[in-house]
Amino acid sequence: MEHFDNTICAPATAPGGAIAVIRVSGLHAIRCVDRIFKGRSPLSSARGYSMHFGSILETDGTLLDEVLVSVFRAPRSYTGENAVEIACHGSEYIVSRILALLLQNGAKMAAPGEFTQRAFLHGKMDLSQAEAVADLVTARTRAAHQIAIKQLKGDFSDELSKMREELLHIAALMELELDFSEEDVQFADRTQLRELVEKVLTHIEKLIESFHLGNAIKNGVPVAIVGNTNVGKSTLLNALLGENRAIVSDIAGTTRDTIEECCNLDGVLFRFIDTAGLRESTDTIERIGIERAYDKLSAAQLVLALLDLTAPPAEMLASAEDIAAHVSAGQRLIYLLNKADAVPVETTSSAHRTLAPLLSASNRQCFILSAREKVGLEDLRQALVTTYGTLSSGSETTLVANIRHVEALQNAATSLTRVQQSLTTLPTDLLAQDLRESLHHLGTITGEITTDQILGEIFGRFCIGK
Repeated sequence: MEHFDNTICAPATAPGGAIAVIRVSGLHAIRCVDRIFKGRSPLSSARGYSMHFGSILETDGTLLDEVLVSVFRAPRSYTGENAVEIACHGSEYIVSRILALLLQNGAKMAAPGEFTQRAFLHGKMDLSQAEAVADLVTARTRAAHQIAIKQLKGDFSDELSKMREELLHIAALMELELDFSEEDVQFADRTQLRELVEKVLTHIEKLIESFHLGNAIKNGVPVAIVGNTNVGKSTLLNALLGENRAIVSDIAGTTRDTIEECCNLDGVLFRFIDTAGLRESTDTIERIGIERAYDKLSAAQLVLALLDLTAPPAEMLASAEDIAAHVSAGQRLIYLLNKADAVPVETTSSAHRTLAPLLSASNRQCFILSAREKVGLEDLRQALVTTYGTLSSGSETTLVANIRHVEALQNAATSLTRVQQSLTTLPTDLLAQDLRESLHHLGTITGEITTDQILGEIFGRFCIGK
C-alpha cells in the first residue's frame, strides 16, 4: 500500500448549483478542516461516518459560510484515507475562499482523478473499476450507465480473475518442470493445458467481440441513413430528432456532406448520420459526399436503408442490392420503405415481396413508413431500442467498452494462440514465456501489473474532484 503524507482538496461538484461539495483527503485531512471549521465539538474527536453542522471562518475569525461537514476515517472512506466532505453554498466566491483556506492550512489542490487514484493505490478498487468511475460520471444514457455499473461492481474483474487463476496454475506447473529439466518430467498435462487454453481463448475472443457493441453504446450507436437522392433521408433524420436539423428540398443532391446528431431513445444513445444521396454524379463536391456516404455506411453499427416506394420497382431493388453489398455480416441492416402515404397498399405489399430474398439474414429487417407524415416512426424507434437496449442491459454478458482493455485482451489472445499452436513443438521454457506474457496482459487491465505511465494516462483523463 502506498502511503501519502500530503492532503489534497478539490471541488467535487460542478459550479452553478445551490450547494457545492468540497472534498479533502489525506493523513491530515480532518486536522486541516478542523482549523477552519467551528462546530459544537472539534472534528478531531468525531467518529467516522458522522455529519456535523457548523461554520467556516475566515482567517480574521469572521463568518464565511454555514456548512455541513461529513467525516470519514481511514480505511473506511472512498480513498482509503482520512477524508472530509464540506457541503457549502454554491457561490463561486465561497468555494474559492474555502479552497484558499484549506491551502493555507496545509492542503494542496488535487490533480485530475487523484481521489480515485488514491482509492486504487489503497486497494479500495482495482484499475478497471477505477476506470468505470470515470465512465459512470460521463454516462449519458441508461445503457452506458449499466455498462459502467457492471464494471464498477467488479463483474469484469471477476471474469479476468478466474481466467488468470486457471492460467497461473498451469504456469506454476510449467515453471516446476523447468526446475526439474534434467529429470525430463512433465508436471503440466499437455492435454489439460490445451483444453484450458482453448477455453480461455474462447472467453477472451467473446470479450473482444463485445467491444464493438460496448464502445458503440458508450459513445452512441452509429446509425448511417443511406439511400438514393430525394428518398427522404433528411426528412427521416429531422423526424427522429424532433427538429429541423437537416435541409429538406425537392432538389436532388441537397445533402453533400454527412450530418451527425445524437439522440437518446429510451436510455440508449444513437448517433444518426445523414449522408449524401447515392447516385452517379459529375459534380466534384457531390462525388466526395457520395464517397463519404459509403465510408459511413461501412463503418456504422446499423444501416437504415431508405427505399422510395414511388420509384420503379427495378430501381428500388437495384438500390437495395447496392446497399446490401456494402453491409458486412457484423452490421445490422434495416430497409425502410418510405413514402407509404403516396402509394396504394398493393404497391407496398409488392415492394415487400420483392425485397424478401434480401431479408433472409437474421441481421436484417424491413419497415414501412412515411417520414414526412411520421407514420411507422414509432415502430422503428421501438425496434432500435429493443435491439440495443436488450443487448446492453438485459444480458448477463460482459460488454467491454474501453479501448485499453480490448488492446490488452488482444495481446493476451496473441500470446495464448502461440501456446495453442506450439504445444507439441516448443520446449517448456518458451511455452512458459508465452503463458507469462498472457498473464501480464490480463493483469494490466485490473492493475495487478501496471506502471506510473499507465496510471498517469488513465487518471489524467478524469475530472478534478474525482
